[in-house]
Amino acid sequence: MLHFDSAWRFESSGPLTPPVVQEFLEIIGKLALGKQQVFEHFKRYFASAYGSVASQSSNASWAYTDLQYALDEAAKNAPLCINAFYTACQELKDVPVPSHELLNRILARHEEPYRIDLPNLIRLESGQPVTRPEVPASLAQQAQDLIHESFAESQRLLAEGRFRPAVQEILWLLETVSTAFQGVSTSENSSIRGKYFNTIVDELRKKNQGTALDQIFGWLKTLHGYLSAPAGGGIRHGMDLKEGVATSEGEARLYCNLITSYISYLLAEYHRLTAASNNKA
Repeated sequence: MLHFDSAWRFESSGPLTPPVVQEFLEIIGKLALGKQQVFEHFKRYFASAYGSVASQSSNASWAYTDLQYALDEAAKNAPLCINAFYTACQELKDVPVPSHELLNRILARHEEPYRIDLPNLIRLESGQPVTRPEVPASLAQQAQDLIHESFAESQRLLAEGRFRPAVQEILWLLETVSTAFQGVSTSENSSIRGKYFNTIVDELRKKNQGTALDQIFGWLKTLHGYLSAPAGGGIRHGMDLKEGVATSEGEARLYCNLITSYISYLLAEYHRLTAASNNKA
């Protein structure tokens, strides 16, 4: 049984979405293999979640139908339903059951604001996904898809409580987006020649000395440098075993939000430079 806010037992913090309910039902079907006793097992836990007592069904078919009803009723209170499903899985004998990591992936995939952090069930009050970067149409479709997929993967990892990989993914995306500036004209007789993040940012900063862009690119490079350093964030080059500190949830969310905002800014700047270059042509 998971530990969670006792107030949720008496006042629902919201229902589970139908896709999550459907995935729970599909998992139970795979565990049961048509056996009535497994349907009855889960039915009891879901009935208890909404304050009822399950009675024995006459056969496997009716047991499955009654299970669906019990699950739908339990789903009106998301945390109690999640707890009932997890506990029922753990109490099922002689059958391999899904891990809590799998349940977290299901919840994250459907943007449910809950995560199992054993032995607790927690609500992700600050876990709302940030707005994904707006990708210029001038980028190739493959590049647009890559940016959207990488951003979504970072958000999924963050929702699952895998904080360091979440930051690693969004940091990788930042470095990848910076390569779009290769060869981009910044003036009539100048273009970006660098091939890697640091050199590209240095060139962009140099070409905008004394402006807001100069400061922004400076902040961006400072953040990237800190996260890369073993004694800093330790995200890119590994963490110092003696001095490094593991990434906390609050830090990971801050890093992901900051880096995403910088990615959006870089993409907007890329669009501005390429549009200006095309207009001159």
